[in-house]
Amino acid sequence: MRQTERLSADASGLARAAAILRSGGLVAFPTETVYGLGADATDAEAVARIYAAKERPSFNPLIAHLDSFESAKRQGVFDDTAQKLAEAFWPGPLTLVVPVAPTCTISDLARAGLDSVGLRVPAHPLAHALLQQTARPVAAPSANRSGRVSPTDADHVLGDLDGRIEAVLDGGASPVGVESTIVSCLGGAPRLLRPGGVPREAIEALIGMKLEGGPEAGAKLLAPGMMASHYAPRAQVRLNAVSIGPGEAALLFGAEAPEGTEAARAALNLSKNGDLVEAAAHLFSYLRQLDASGAATIAVSPIPESGLGEAINDRLRRAAAER
Repeated sequence: MRQTERLSADASGLARAAAILRSGGLVAFPTETVYGLGADATDAEAVARIYAAKERPSFNPLIAHLDSFESAKRQGVFDDTAQKLAEAFWPGPLTLVVPVAPTCTISDLARAGLDSVGLRVPAHPLAHALLQQTARPVAAPSANRSGRVSPTDADHVLGDLDGRIEAVLDGGASPVGVESTIVSCLGGAPRLLRPGGVPREAIEALIGMKLEGGPEAGAKLLAPGMMASHYAPRAQVRLNAVSIGPGEAALLFGAEAPEGTEAARAALNLSKNGDLVEAAAHLFSYLRQLDASGAATIAVSPIPESGLGEAINDRLRRAAAER
């Protein structure tokens, strides 16, 4: 990729950034918390490129950014508590994890295969304008390589990601400088999954109850920004399969089909060309489709550990773990 474009915070910069996002490219942009690395959340291949750019070792669910609460309600189901929090703190540095709505268009990969979704309406005027022009949910973890310090200006972004993404929209320094607070509203009492830009006390005062959990408890739960047990198929998962047994479903990779593929109950190829970005984009939807075949076992071809292969194999090992 050529050098990352540095776009100005004006009408032409916004139009260029929105066009890149709509075409499947990556754009870092300012929010009031930190700079986010944005991709069209409805495009699994674009989302896979986020993981590749960040060198992220596993497919955590990503926060989807929207331009309004009305847009968010098309993606997630808001109970009374979630609605009260959204109306009070959006736009702002609060992410709500809610059940997926039937009208949800956010990709399986952005949700890490979960039936919940993390949603936020940012308050930064440039982010809001970009989301309006893009006219679709934008998945955006922090715009830095995995494990490094979150960026709060465009120079930080370029220091980590120059040449790895299409553009950064330069909106100056992020005013909050810490990530959004994450609260899950998945039935029962709401839980604090990550402290951030909205204090716990302000949330508790609004809803009239103590939030369950905290950073340690939250780390065990399903949320953007923290590891958890993700979607696992009903079928058993057999890794590094060099042959396919009769009646097994087959999750393939590369041009060569293993021995026995013709007798598989169902077979899907993550990427016949051996493209790991394409494979990541297909991973969750193909697992679901093969699980729906009714096969007792899904046999998975070997996948290299390089690049996004590390994250794909991490996810597959979780799916194959004893449960």
